[in-house]
Amino acid sequence: MSERVFVLGAGRAGRGLARALRAVGVEVVGLHGRQRVDAADDISIGTLPPSAGAASVILVTVRDAQLESVLRDLASERLQASAVVLHASGSADPAAMALLRQRGHPAGTFHPLIPLVDPTRAAATLRGAWIGIDGDAEARMRARALAAQLGAKTLEIPAGQKPRYHAAAVLVSNFPAVLLALGERVLAEAGLGPETARHALLPLWLAAVDNVRGATTVATALTGPVVRGDAVTVRANLDALRDDETARTVYRVLSLALLEVVGEDGRVDVRRALDQR
Repeated sequence: MSERVFVLGAGRAGRGLARALRAVGVEVVGLHGRQRVDAADDISIGTLPPSAGAASVILVTVRDAQLESVLRDLASERLQASAVVLHASGSADPAAMALLRQRGHPAGTFHPLIPLVDPTRAAATLRGAWIGIDGDAEARMRARALAAQLGAKTLEIPAGQKPRYHAAAVLVSNFPAVLLALGERVLAEAGLGPETARHALLPLWLAAVDNVRGATTVATALTGPVVRGDAVTVRANLDALRDDETARTVYRVLSLALLEVVGEDGRVDVRRALDQR
């Protein structure tokens, strides 16, 4: 069936999804938010417009802290009888979804497992990405169809495992950029300018991702002193970071995690170096 989608929430994710859906020919009947952010997006504000009642899918893209109240308000609106309500949170399992189900609206999750930072690039970003889904059978079916139109794949979030699912997403999406920022800071502490540090480390950072992309497993893509079993270099790195406790702690904790990935066989001295506080 051809969906008519109303996007409730006009932040970057909501605007990006609205633009991406329109780009693949899905009819977006409305985009509603608290304020008009970009003149390129036709955003309604204030009370929910009549177009929400014409939608076959309501896609709620507000922040997690607002989700319960927005869904409760939505449950009191006059929606299309068969309308499906999907929310885009990867961590929340809002109780207010029950109110929508009581009114006959199948409900579930439609969580892009990709950062939608730039709405203008959302269509390209979502193509080939994965979208986490859960909820009622009808909601999951409609979510899969929308994802397919976007050129995305879906994964079913296991029941009761949403917090773990979202923690995995945070580990992968947020922390690599933090590592780049820490590396830049350590080079700056060594006397290099911030711009030089960024230009020097960015190709290394990107190459690490490309190596994983082309490898059969993460372990086979890894390099460095821990992988080589080079305890002397590990100790030297830790000593060099003594004046930056955050960077030193991150280095140590991630090196211990790296040992779990590649195994400790032949790396006993590395483990000893990491265990020395």
